[in-house]
Amino acid sequence: MKRVMFASLFFLVLFSACSEEEKKLELFSPDAFAFQLENGWELNASVRVKGFTLQEEDDKYEARLSYYVNLVLPSGETLEEITSDIVTQESDEEIKELGIDIQVELDSSYKLGEYNLIFYMADDYTGKETSIDKKFELSE
Repeated sequence: MKRVMFASLFFLVLFSACSEEEKKLELFSPDAFAFQLENGWELNASVRVKGFTLQEEDDKYEARLSYYVNLVLPSGETLEEITSDIVTQESDEEIKELGIDIQVELDSSYKLGEYNLIFYMADDYTGKETSIDKKFELSE
């Protein structure tokens, strides 16, 4: 009986060590800031993403990600999808991470205060989704 348990444990450890670890789609290093324009604000934000799936064909690698960004106002109201896009990145080498940059103009109706920007990202090849948020201030 002990031999069977030992053999089972051995094969379980061997199988676990040989199996490829599943990638986790992850957003990190969010940044957001706004500066005042003559008639409003310019919001600049960025985030980095890793753990996405690459399609390989003819020694070329391709990543395809979709994202949208929500803005939470100081009042708590959420403005949905203030920007969105599909990012397709091709390379001769494996792509480990990508940077996403956005720029949005906010008109003069936006009041001073603390805002929260929420990035939502999806890997178009696997359907995996993730999000991250970043607070920023509109101030004079």
